[in-house]
Amino acid sequence: MQKILIANRGEIALRVMRSAREMGIKTVAVYSEADRDALHVRYADEAVYIGEAPSSKSYLVGDKIIEACRRTGAVGVHPGYGFLSENAAFARQVRDAGLILIGPSPEAMEVMGNKLSAKAAALKYNIPMVPGTEEAITDINEAKVRAVEVGFPILIKAAAGGGGKGMRIVETPGDFEEQMHLAVSEATSAFGDGSVFIERYVSSPRHIEIQVLGDTHGNILHLFERDCSVQRRHQKVIEEAPSSVLTPQIRAQMGKCAVDVARSVNYTGAGTVEFIMDEQLNFYFLEMNTRLQVEHPVTELITGIDLVKEQIRIARGEAISFKQEDLQINGHAIELRVYAEDPDNNFLPDIGTLQTYITPKGPGVRVDDGFEQGMEIPIYYDPMIAKLVTYGKDRKEAIGRMVRAIDEYRITGITTTLGFGKFVMQHEAFTTGNFDTHFVQKYFTPGVLKNGNADEALIAAMVMEKLLNGQHVRTADVAGGEISNWAKNRRE
Repeated sequence: MQKILIANRGEIALRVMRSAREMGIKTVAVYSEADRDALHVRYADEAVYIGEAPSSKSYLVGDKIIEACRRTGAVGVHPGYGFLSENAAFARQVRDAGLILIGPSPEAMEVMGNKLSAKAAALKYNIPMVPGTEEAITDINEAKVRAVEVGFPILIKAAAGGGGKGMRIVETPGDFEEQMHLAVSEATSAFGDGSVFIERYVSSPRHIEIQVLGDTHGNILHLFERDCSVQRRHQKVIEEAPSSVLTPQIRAQMGKCAVDVARSVNYTGAGTVEFIMDEQLNFYFLEMNTRLQVEHPVTELITGIDLVKEQIRIARGEAISFKQEDLQINGHAIELRVYAEDPDNNFLPDIGTLQTYITPKGPGVRVDDGFEQGMEIPIYYDPMIAKLVTYGKDRKEAIGRMVRAIDEYRITGITTTLGFGKFVMQHEAFTTGNFDTHFVQKYFTPGVLKNGNADEALIAAMVMEKLLNGQHVRTADVAGGEISNWAKNRRE
């Protein structure tokens, strides 16, 4: 496999290409009309145009990906994440074309792509499950009886869903029927599948996931956990490894469960087994993501393992070169997803031109991005600009480096989640590790970032006025005893 095609765009396409280049593998980029000048197109050894800007006419068209492989002689396809990465039909199409998908089998994707079939597979190994139904709900009255047995509040979830779509929290039996109809309708609209099931609602959950690797020789192991509990709209914003709440015993238990889940479908490649954890540190299986995760860099930093290179080696038919006992956690890593979103406006996407774009540097800082100054944020795709990742000898150092990196990151022209990231890093709930998936609802209120920016602007204006008037600037002269580094450095 000396040439591979990356069936994706932006930062993940670049990230895969860099590992491939280190392995001496040629890379092929695909691009839509909106991405003609994208960095991943310029970085690749070859690039193939595959259609108009909407992903439904380009990145989601499997036939165009296969044809691009034929034109360039690429024998492997890395799907990245999103788009076709968990599409079993595409995985089968790649295999039928005589190509190699750098990922799991279509059969594994099919089982794990549906939450109910995934639960059924995991139950073979007695993996802990949140109490609820094990099959899709067909009779609302029977489902209501079961919901009462499970105990309210309960959660109605779409079997084929993700990202919070087709999900409803039901507090009382009287609300059950209405919320059931809404969940089925939303699931049908979003996924073309209205199947839903119910689970007990865990009120203060942590979202913990385990990275797994499996090869074609029957070896499956885990690379420890990631805590992904800081979320907005049921989607992750900040991830870290390791978790601040797991004990070595619980870590070993969760790791074994994750390996067993992967074994239940003869999993090959990189995957992630996700769990929900309650306040008593009881954990329950949620689902398995059959692809590389956005947050994979934090695992790479604490283990020293390049997951993309491992994916490629496994796809080549090679055995995993290390054993479970060879792995250990070194240090701590945190990732902030830098989105073109307005946190003060319910994290709604923002579009525009990156008028200023300067990334942070220095020890323990990694930036995976796909943009440069002057480029536009397309309206057609996910609004993530970059993954900002920091690493330290411990959690405190990783947090400190994240704050420093956020301060150094310069982006103008659009609104981003950088300010939100700094808010989280400096919040007591996060620094003490005492938080759950409701962090945003509990602690973040619209306007908090604007108020902070207004205070900084007022301080800067006061300092500037004194300097222009030839007055000596003293720390006590400004509100709160704070003064900008710019003013300090300008003192004579």
